[in-house]
Amino acid sequence: MGLGEEQTDGKDLIFTGQVYLYSERPVKAEHKARLLQEAAAIGHRLTFRSVEYMNERNKYEKPLAFISHDSRDKKAIAEPLALQLQRMMCPVWFDQYSLRVGDSLRGSIEKGLQECPKCILILTPNFLNNNGWTKVEYDSIFTRELVERQRVILPVWHNVTPEDVYKYSPILADRFGARWSEGVEETARKLLLAIEAPA
Repeated sequence: MGLGEEQTDGKDLIFTGQVYLYSERPVKAEHKARLLQEAAAIGHRLTFRSVEYMNERNKYEKPLAFISHDSRDKKAIAEPLALQLQRMMCPVWFDQYSLRVGDSLRGSIEKGLQECPKCILILTPNFLNNNGWTKVEYDSIFTRELVERQRVILPVWHNVTPEDVYKYSPILADRFGARWSEGVEETARKLLLAIEAPA
């Protein structure tokens, strides 16, 4: 209760009978069925919101950020970060979620780089030494910044020094970034603030 607010008695609140169950893990069908039956028996309508729901919802929401990373950093950094941002209701373009069998790799990546308002670069030794896709993605997003005259790049630094980044790109070395050493939740929180900041 905030200052100046009237106190409300619990008896005055109206319960609609709708209950939402949030789970970070998939819920087995037999468990869902049992919980739905038990909830219905006492007059409650139970709705599940789990990983499956989040993944399905993200198929139809426009991503707010593209995650560019070296494939060797996928499991340790990129995937946990993508999942944490999506938990925070921030849909992202992440190859594992965004690419479907039969999609054009180049076409899908170019579309993501062009349409996402921001691009998260996961700067690691692997990223800086990769002259393949990550270099192409960085060049594309840097060109977009020049053309659109706005800041699109959001760096995440992990086990790299300013000197390392300077050798890769002097302009990128000047860009303030989140530190993966602060943990996935804090990194995602800082990125979300930057993503949601007014242009």
